[in-house]
Amino acid sequence: MSRAPKLSVVIPVYNEEAVLPALFARLYPALDALAVSYECVFVNDGSRDRSAALLREQFERRPRETRVVLFHANFGQHSAVMAGLAYARGEYVVTLDADLQNPPEEIGRLVAKLDEGYDYVGTIRQQRQDVLWRRVLSRAVNKLREKITPVRVTDQGCMMRGYSRSIVAALNQTREVNTFIPALASLYAMRPVEVPIAHEERHAGASKYSLYSLIRLNFDLITGFSVVPLQLFSMTGMAVAALSALLVGYLFIRRLIVGPEVQGVFSLFGIVFFLIGIALFGIGLLGEYVGRIYAQVRERPRYIVQAVLEAEREDDP
Repeated sequence: MSRAPKLSVVIPVYNEEAVLPALFARLYPALDALAVSYECVFVNDGSRDRSAALLREQFERRPRETRVVLFHANFGQHSAVMAGLAYARGEYVVTLDADLQNPPEEIGRLVAKLDEGYDYVGTIRQQRQDVLWRRVLSRAVNKLREKITPVRVTDQGCMMRGYSRSIVAALNQTREVNTFIPALASLYAMRPVEVPIAHEERHAGASKYSLYSLIRLNFDLITGFSVVPLQLFSMTGMAVAALSALLVGYLFIRRLIVGPEVQGVFSLFGIVFFLIGIALFGIGLLGEYVGRIYAQVRERPRYIVQAVLEAEREDDP
């Protein structure tokens, strides 16, 4: 292992005890068939099941092709992937979920595109096996994101992607707390490309993303790459203020002409509640941006590594 491998495959792992044996059985043969030097970088994101033990066993079986990064707690999928990118040594890096929804056999397609000179290879899942609400939500968010951010990623929810060493180096230099790796890579890339890949049902276990988590993730993505929500709220505020001024003027003139009256008081309440709702939404939106600033200025580490399992390299003392 004195030389860096051609390919690094980064796989975040969180409570994947049920799926890891099947992953090992498919991943290593698929990589062996590529006839290139490779390493698999597993990042255990504070799993509470036997995932860490299974990763250790796999390291003992294939130490030259396996590296295991162990977190001391759960820091989230994006932090795990960033750690994997930091520890990956390959000229090419492919990220992959552990749940086998993206078949390891598709890695060769990404490597072929990287060999052609592309520095970022995105993927588009074909015949998605997700439930209907996930597909509908994904399409809606993708369209919204394309309209208000510079990010152009057809299928942002697919983990399997390929990166050249130059893109990985740029990602490792990024100091944002909330890092959206595919979005940043698409912005950094000089020659990006997207390829269709197969999609399978989750082999075992349950998805770690609930509906709330997906909404939260996509809201973070939009606010992380665009100030359009703030601009839209500012324009909405100006429009509401203008309409409110017209309404006040109308009520004042009506009082002078008709005199005091109680009719329409509930309509007035409805208008007031509507305006209060807009104000509260705006406060929450501002809070999102302020919260991102707060998280950034604290400068806390993205993750803390407890241990790294790796074979000694020939150039080590």
